Amino acid sequence: LQLSKLHVLDANPKDALWAMEQALRAGCCGAVLGWPMQADDNSLRRLQVAAETGQTPGFAFRPMGALSNPSPAALRLSLRGTESHPELRILKCRGALPPARPIPFHPYPRH
Repeated sequence: LQLSKLHVLDANPKDALWAMEQALRAGCCGAVLGWPMQADDNSLRRLQVAAETGQTPGFAFRPMGALSNPSPAALRLSLRGTESHPELRILKCRGALPPARPIPFHPYPRH
């Protein structure tokens, strides 16, 4: 990753959602990552439509408290556990049933 190609925006929650939506819709980014802490259903739907329109992958990192809230995302993941034993769960996968058990996940290569 070339850091010169990375754009970081520090904004209030409303402006951050707007900036994410614009970047997704424009289709000029390789991916858009955001941490929308106060995103309602309508805001999440706008992000999802913008990502499809701009054909840009969007990643919304949300607090664990939002786990039970509905989302229009095509794929929802939950990462829990400890550093040495992370637990990756697929919560939603458009077009398929998510697996009932966690996915084996090893963040560090084993030697």
